[in-house]
Amino acid sequence: MRVTLVHPAGFNFVPGQPDFSVLANRMAPIGILSLAAWLDRHGHETAVHDCLGPFAPPGIEANVDAILATEPELVGFSATTSAFMDAIDMAASIRRQRPDIRIVLGNVHASSIGAPLLEHFPEIDYLCIGEGEGPLLDLADGKPAAAIDNLVWRDGPRIVANPRRPRILDLDELPFPAYEKLAGFPAGYHLPLFSYAKRHGATMITSRGCPYTCSFCDRTVFERLYKVNSATYIYAHMKHLRDKFGVHHINFYDDLFTASRKRVDELCRLLIEKPLGMQFNCAIRTGHTSQEMLHQLKRAGALMVSLGIESADPAMMERHKAGVTLDAVRDTVRKIHAAGLRAKGLFIFGLPGETPQTLRATSDFILSLDLDEMNMTKFSPMYGAPIWDECADGSNGDFREDWRLMNCLNFVYRPAGFASREEMDALYNWHVRRFYDSKGYRRRFARRLREHRWSLWHLVRNLPRVVKAARYFSANRAQLEAARRDFPAHPRQPAGLKALLGAELQADNARSAAPVAVVRLEPSPTVRSTAHGAV
Repeated sequence: MRVTLVHPAGFNFVPGQPDFSVLANRMAPIGILSLAAWLDRHGHETAVHDCLGPFAPPGIEANVDAILATEPELVGFSATTSAFMDAIDMAASIRRQRPDIRIVLGNVHASSIGAPLLEHFPEIDYLCIGEGEGPLLDLADGKPAAAIDNLVWRDGPRIVANPRRPRILDLDELPFPAYEKLAGFPAGYHLPLFSYAKRHGATMITSRGCPYTCSFCDRTVFERLYKVNSATYIYAHMKHLRDKFGVHHINFYDDLFTASRKRVDELCRLLIEKPLGMQFNCAIRTGHTSQEMLHQLKRAGALMVSLGIESADPAMMERHKAGVTLDAVRDTVRKIHAAGLRAKGLFIFGLPGETPQTLRATSDFILSLDLDEMNMTKFSPMYGAPIWDECADGSNGDFREDWRLMNCLNFVYRPAGFASREEMDALYNWHVRRFYDSKGYRRRFARRLREHRWSLWHLVRNLPRVVKAARYFSANRAQLEAARRDFPAHPRQPAGLKALLGAELQADNARSAAPVAVVRLEPSPTVRSTAHGAV
């Protein structure tokens, strides 16, 4: 079967502002590249279309034309929450032009909400829940939908959610992602600015799941089972990227790269004994990393390690990141620097319980750590996260359920401790300027100018776009603020689907003990009332 896999562009910016996100960071869509390689292995013909790629045309219809040009029989969209409505718009256009093409959507948004999405969006034929390899291959092989686990599908007037299938236990059985199908890879893709010293860069994901449960993380795709690629597989994957594509820096985007100490030891030994001339960044767990491991990572080629800290308020940390203390953070950062590595702190602003005081305390703490790099995201609730219900019920804050804005760049959730989202934005901007204007950061940046040469060269090559952005922001500040306040929701986006799912499943369980959940095709009053954009 001819299958085209699509990475929608989504909404990657703030309302009213031009999208320059890909100037600072354009990552290869590893998920669909992995699925393409899997289907290729089993004899199917695949194409990949990245709507954020360096050669992707602007606009929904132009991207649909590019998708249809591949002559697919099945189109699969991998869509995050903020990209979901882009996927729907493209699916609707495909359905109008080529009603014979079947359409399947997967990724975290589909997995966390499930059947109500099919109830609301008739252009979708199937939802893939959880891992995609099994259901996508079954669809391509022509198996009947009723026999495909991890699939939500239409059976006449009914919508049926099939049971979950067992997780893939040996990730080494999966082929390397089909990078060769990605137009412009690797030169047209780049890692976050100033996070690498060698080019070209690429991303890898070498595990699925996480052994920890933070309040804000969605676990509906991989559930609670943590599985990893072996050290030998990772080494071979890195060598493949170097030899075939000229990649010399890897960002490992595992939730927690060092959770398996044995695997890290084996990989470091391989990279030390048989050097590839590559560098890498990875994530570690605060308080669970020894000095010996950090020295091994450095010898193996690590440049920077990231650690999730989230907040400097002890009550916030206990609530959202249990097991991490401020003393442990300080000790871990000291160990990272002692090993000769860069330390990057990861923080979230706007979680339930946040106040102006907790943000200022976190900002003070960040500056005291002497971090080499910092990333503070704006909290977006995830449908499959433990904290979702508290955010959605409005008991401790105000939630604007606009999927396009749920990209960690906008404050869709306002904790009760803040008077307005404008106050939150002002504090966020104050902290970011404070960190990057600090003497410590400027000193470290100047000392590493030679290491930053490829990032600086990238900025120089795109200088006209940088200047255009700066002029746009300075000349349109009032209009940008108005667009942020008055940004309209997508006219077809519903709200409250997660609550609808819970109610439907309770009703189904009361009627039948069968393993298949069925929901009615006629939208509920809740869905109908939000179909025109009310949130």
